Amino acid sequence: MLQEQVIAYCERTDFAYWGEPVNAVTNAAFVIAAALVWRQTAGLPLARAMAVVLAAIGLGSFLWHTHATQWAGLADVLPILGFILLYLFAATRDYFRVSGLAALGVTLLFFPYAAGFGWAVSLVLPGMGANALYLSVAVLIAGYGLWLNDRDTGKGLLIGAGLLVVSLGFRMADDAVCAIFPIGTHFMWHLVNAVMLGWMIRKHSPRAVWLFSGLSVYRVSLWTHTRTPPAFKFCRFLTRAVAAVGRMMRRSGSLKKAIATA
Repeated sequence: MLQEQVIAYCERTDFAYWGEPVNAVTNAAFVIAAALVWRQTAGLPLARAMAVVLAAIGLGSFLWHTHATQWAGLADVLPILGFILLYLFAATRDYFRVSGLAALGVTLLFFPYAAGFGWAVSLVLPGMGANALYLSVAVLIAGYGLWLNDRDTGKGLLIGAGLLVVSLGFRMADDAVCAIFPIGTHFMWHLVNAVMLGWMIRKHSPRAVWLFSGLSVYRVSLWTHTRTPPAFKFCRFLTRAVAAVGRMMRRSGSLKKAIATA
């Protein structure tokens, strides 16, 4: 059963290993994003753990878009679930300054929350499937952002929720555009999500130092003291990602022909 292959995306027309070349290659964006945040989160173990899981998301998704089997599907979704739970724990503990045990309790509540959300969405929009889970995550991020809206963190979370909604739109549009755009739009789900997840890690774990003054301890963000502000780095990364996608789209036709004749 785990070896059973499925065709789940517009780009795949057979069960060849490289049946989804664009969907497969664009998973490199997750690994690149993980490498970037790894360099920027030295001394922050939880952020480093998120970076490792982010890289695992890219690897798992690559396996799914090449092998297209049930086991590869598990390799795709399990790291995503792991990232959601890890980030929810960290965000609850650090943003609301609660104990680790309380944060763990809130994290476990994600399962009934996501199940209830999916059921409610199915009443209004039948057939959402896994998209309802991702939508529930976007709503949860937005809820945290609205609660913290008077801080820079809250605004950053709202941006993250918006990026997730945009990427979810690309995921849902894959079948709809298949007739006129043969490679589909799922690859944009990868690219926008890679940016979003890297952004979320950075918002949770800004590079910081601890300044001591007598018996008081102050946490000072270094983001505003770096030569290149994070917002500029984010825009630069997104611009390069879009340019890379353009090059892939131009080459995808010749790549498929080469594979077919090999």
